[in-house]
Amino acid sequence: MSNLQTFDIPIRGMTCASCAGRVERALRQVPEVQQSSVNLASEQARVTAPRERLDELLAAVDHAGYSVPLQRLELSISGMTCASCVGRIERALSKVAGVRSVSVNLASERAHVELLQGTASNALLAAVEQAGYQASLVSTDKRADSGLQRERLHLFLALLLAAPLMLPMFAEWAGLHWMLPPWVQFALATPVQFVLGARFYKAAWKAIRAGSGNMDLLVALGTSAGYGLSLYLWASAGEHPPHLYFEASAVVIALVLLGKYLESRAKRQTGAAIRALEALRPEQATRLIDGHEESVAITALQLGDQVVVRPGERFPVDGEVLEGHSQADEALISGESLPLSKGPGDPVIGGAINGEGRLIVRATALGGESVLARIIRLVEDAQAAKAPIQKLVDRISAVFVPVVLLIALATLGGWLLAGAGLEQALINAVAVLVIACPCALGLATPAAIMAGTGVAARHGILIKDAEALELAQQVSVVAFDKTGTLTSGQPRIVHLATMGGEETELLRLAGALQQASEHPLAHTVLKAVEERTITLPAVTASQVLAGRGIRGEVEGQVLALGNQRLLDELSLSSDLQENATTWEAEGRTLSWLLQLQPQPQVMGLLAFGDSLKEGAQPAIAELHRRGIECHLISGDNAGSANAVGRALGIDQVHAQVLPADKAAHIAALKQDGTHVAMVGDGINDAPALAAADVGIAMGGGTDVAMHAAGITLMRGDPRLVPAALEISHRTWRKIQQNLFWAFVYNLVGIPLAAAGLLNPMVAGAAMALSSVSVVSNALLLNTWKPEQ
Repeated sequence: MSNLQTFDIPIRGMTCASCAGRVERALRQVPEVQQSSVNLASEQARVTAPRERLDELLAAVDHAGYSVPLQRLELSISGMTCASCVGRIERALSKVAGVRSVSVNLASERAHVELLQGTASNALLAAVEQAGYQASLVSTDKRADSGLQRERLHLFLALLLAAPLMLPMFAEWAGLHWMLPPWVQFALATPVQFVLGARFYKAAWKAIRAGSGNMDLLVALGTSAGYGLSLYLWASAGEHPPHLYFEASAVVIALVLLGKYLESRAKRQTGAAIRALEALRPEQATRLIDGHEESVAITALQLGDQVVVRPGERFPVDGEVLEGHSQADEALISGESLPLSKGPGDPVIGGAINGEGRLIVRATALGGESVLARIIRLVEDAQAAKAPIQKLVDRISAVFVPVVLLIALATLGGWLLAGAGLEQALINAVAVLVIACPCALGLATPAAIMAGTGVAARHGILIKDAEALELAQQVSVVAFDKTGTLTSGQPRIVHLATMGGEETELLRLAGALQQASEHPLAHTVLKAVEERTITLPAVTASQVLAGRGIRGEVEGQVLALGNQRLLDELSLSSDLQENATTWEAEGRTLSWLLQLQPQPQVMGLLAFGDSLKEGAQPAIAELHRRGIECHLISGDNAGSANAVGRALGIDQVHAQVLPADKAAHIAALKQDGTHVAMVGDGINDAPALAAADVGIAMGGGTDVAMHAAGITLMRGDPRLVPAALEISHRTWRKIQQNLFWAFVYNLVGIPLAAAGLLNPMVAGAAMALSSVSVVSNALLLNTWKPEQ
């Protein structure tokens, strides 16, 4: 078979000869495997099989109980000009043994390759070179800037040389009929054609050698035809040379260079989000050793090291505050606009800006394991991924150039058969070649995805891949987890009732009793006391009443704070019983404040519950405004879940649902073809997040959240849920707009050129404008901001 490859597959987990035998038997069960052998010492399996079977080989190893380590490489590709270039590079890289998947992005000029660990990158670079392009490990911004400067210089020279050739045309508009001498036209046009336009000839030759076509081939053929026609007319003319077409060839090349320069500038802006995130990484840190400070490179730090962060500096690592108090500005990382207070025990994120205090931080995550590094990887993956609709575009682009060449030949032959001269027929064929640029088709989808995912990341919305982006705009049902998603996940006092006294006095006495307690609800009471700045009296003879509450002596009274069981034991009754019944139906936890001496009586009632997040109600209201149905799927009791549902106006509430059963509820919602999004904290909701069409993980961006969900919200604000759906919808709309105009441009432009209604210069300007307009339209997404 011509597509056979020999794979060296690394195997992890083998411990003895029987393991090797088991792996070899599993590999031989994969269809079309020609030969296989497993080496226990090198922990490798050498397999000869069709390259299309690689995924099945990896699955066989996994099914046998072992693992295959994979690696991901990112290559910088130069020389791509249109969508057909993307397809050719992807095919070339896919043929390299050990490559599992390839995604090439025309807008970012990057190739993302997933391959078996240990596969040499030289093979990838050689494959790209053989396809007619240049590849290297990801280049720095300085190299990208130097490339932009070179394009700017070439553009300036091309416009400078082409401008005099345009003067006769402008003069003709003013009623003057003259032209430059032929030798002057030749002298101006030749360096534009063969020096500044050399890039088109080189790329065209490489495309022909690889057996395909691209934009450069169309430009090279079209301008060469115009230039050659001019030489022929000049050589065959007598004393009065006819109109020559040197200006058409030179101006077309200048306009194409203008379009490529503007396109490169615009494409750099689509990657601004990644560069902004990368710029947050400090290069130096101040390490604290035995009380002495030393400046070291970030790469020299180790887990557990203590670093000093001065006011105004960026945190060099993810860590935990050991000493000091300050604030952290995490706006560029999580989208949180307000600085967050930081003190001992609080986590900090590398790249955030320290406020006014000096902090000592212990490093808990470095390098690629930091939150910032994971965010960058996630955004890069999303920008590199292809939306499902892009596959259709790729198929069209693969046959686009050959079809255009046939149309150009048909135009030439048709005009000749119609009785037109060679000059007119050739010019019309040149116009067809020049205007039919597939650049806009190739840029339509990736430019919009890069811009959309980039602006979303700046506002704390991380979109994992293009498929999630495409599906999110179709969502018509959103299912929410309750605790930690719509509610804070922390108990608070949600109701207070007293027997004729004031709420402040109730809290003062309850807080006094709780001073000696470690119960979670005790911390809640003390926090409420602190918020109201209440001074607490001393408590003596404090005693825990197991399973019932706590008692103690406060200001000469013996008081107790306990549950309904304690109340029943003391045979006390109260007019607050109705309140208790109502709040208990809401799923609240109740605590009664009782006076035991001198006179047994009920003094008040406290109800504890999980409070709604500030943005929960606006989020549900916004989703309803968009016509999206909202469900609540919670493991809590029916009273608590229904209370949240009523407060927020949620359409349907499903209570007492185990984490394992949440996925089944999501599957039931999807049965009639409904597109469902699940919103959870990304840990115990992982099965439901994976089962939904779009999983939205809310919280701190944990590994589980990022892997299980298609979208991760970097801060726990429910208002980011409708915002995520909105940016997905806007990005998808931009993709549709770009593809529409790219197709319409060619559908209208090619027939006009074939009919002789467009000259090559106008066709060149239209071609340049098409690419720039597509990228510029995508960049309009950068103005988006989520509603607050």
